[in-house]
Amino acid sequence: MHGDGQDVLERYKRAWEGRDVDAVMELYAADAEHRDDPFREPYQGANAIRAMWNDIAANEANVEFDAERIWISGRTVLAAWHAAYTDATSGDRVRMRGFATFELDAAGLIQRLREWPISKVVGRDSTYAPLGRPEGGG
Repeated sequence: MHGDGQDVLERYKRAWEGRDVDAVMELYAADAEHRDDPFREPYQGANAIRAMWNDIAANEANVEFDAERIWISGRTVLAAWHAAYTDATSGDRVRMRGFATFELDAAGLIQRLREWPISKVVGRDSTYAPLGRPEGGG
């Protein structure tokens, strides 16, 4: 149902924006697959997906995510989305647009997530001091 798809994306949003790896992992089945780019190999299984999200949580700050449009086809949630974050190491502000499919298992957990993102650095985040640099440095 459409509301179920919205619920999954709302939980995904809260977890990503909060950089809450435990919360995002609650969305995945134990043997899930996450392909964050169509030209890279997928992350397979809970350990690989957790490592991916640990990296995201460590390297992204001031995250924003919104699903613009949501469609449901059977147990698959399809979403056009946009996001932004500050690269924690450089202070660059990155904007992203993309499309994703969330294939859910019978329990409503993500079995396979595939993304087609496009990203662009749009400037510096003047409110953020990059890791390893003094306030105002850079």
